[in-house]
Amino acid sequence: MKFYFVKYVSNVNFIIANKTCKSLQKIAYVLSVPKQVLLHYFSQIKIRSMNVNIQTVHFDADSKLVSYIEKKISKLTQFHDRITKVDVYLKLDNVVHTIKDKIAEIKVHIPRYEFFVKQSSKSFEESFDVALDSVITQIKRKKDKQAA
Repeated sequence: MKFYFVKYVSNVNFIIANKTCKSLQKIAYVLSVPKQVLLHYFSQIKIRSMNVNIQTVHFDADSKLVSYIEKKISKLTQFHDRITKVDVYLKLDNVVHTIKDKIAEIKVHIPRYEFFVKQSSKSFEESFDVALDSVITQIKRKKDKQAA
């Protein structure tokens, strides 16, 4: 049995095994399964997209840093399924022309709610990790409050 990574791109585009597919017929062909099986599968789940925007201020981020952030951000869907947009801002904090701290800001948009965290430390990875943990805590708290 083969497993394929299926990524939702937009209202009509899917990426399956590195091939862009615009129709259910094409998806069925790429996966070698009947179209009815896919119709049943897609009717059982609600597909939501999450836009991720990573911005750097006054420097260019390394591709390793960007992929690290994207990997960590993708795990946010475990904590809330209606996240529509995530903005990540990476900044350098300058004090008299010497680089002091790296700042990571995360803004998570959920319908009717917005969560924001700003964190600074000596590395972007550490700043981002602490900020992500904080925003996850905020999301969990809001979700628990709504459930009660």
